[in-house]
Amino acid sequence: MKVTIYGIAKSRAIRNLWACEELGLPYTHVPVVYGPEGSRKPDFLAINPNGRVPAADIDGVMMWESLAINLHLAKKAGGSLAPESLDEDGLMTMWSMWALTEVEGAALAVLMNQTVKPEAERDAAVLAKSIETLKAPLAVLEGHLASHGGYLVGNRFTIADLNVSACVYYLRYSNLVDDKPAVKAWYQAATSRPAAKKAFALRGD
Repeated sequence: MKVTIYGIAKSRAIRNLWACEELGLPYTHVPVVYGPEGSRKPDFLAINPNGRVPAADIDGVMMWESLAINLHLAKKAGGSLAPESLDEDGLMTMWSMWALTEVEGAALAVLMNQTVKPEAERDAAVLAKSIETLKAPLAVLEGHLASHGGYLVGNRFTIADLNVSACVYYLRYSNLVDDKPAVKAWYQAATSRPAAKKAFALRGD
């Protein structure tokens, strides 16, 4: 398989770099930056007309959307991260879409308004609302992991665990999972995997 991942490691491209490392796939990494000097340049818009990173060229198939790329990579590569049945495929897709709709936006808002933005630019109201928004989905995740052997699908680490933990990654500087032992253990196990460490080292932080 020939894979090229476009996007700096300090972007959602990290999810695809991690997936390639987990799957043992050789890949080319093109660290396209955000904005007019990278993702908005005409040559990149020919790859992803949305002007966003990441994007991926997988055996000549151009894709964008980080979690969709990962689902495709896993199914194409096969192995333990991939679905073993159509039902598992559906569940892995479900959890990936759930992470995008229920977790990612609020988790990113927590990161930005608790840590990333200069203190004068942080919005306490947005932070409080985002923390409140995350209570229900994190409770759902805790309940599922606690009752399913610490994994999302198939009682093993799969691309679903990678995708969802990559969204929970935005909460790494918060204490929002400290009272959720199943989520905390699952997240720590996922991000401590050798492939995760190798990929996240590319971020340089």
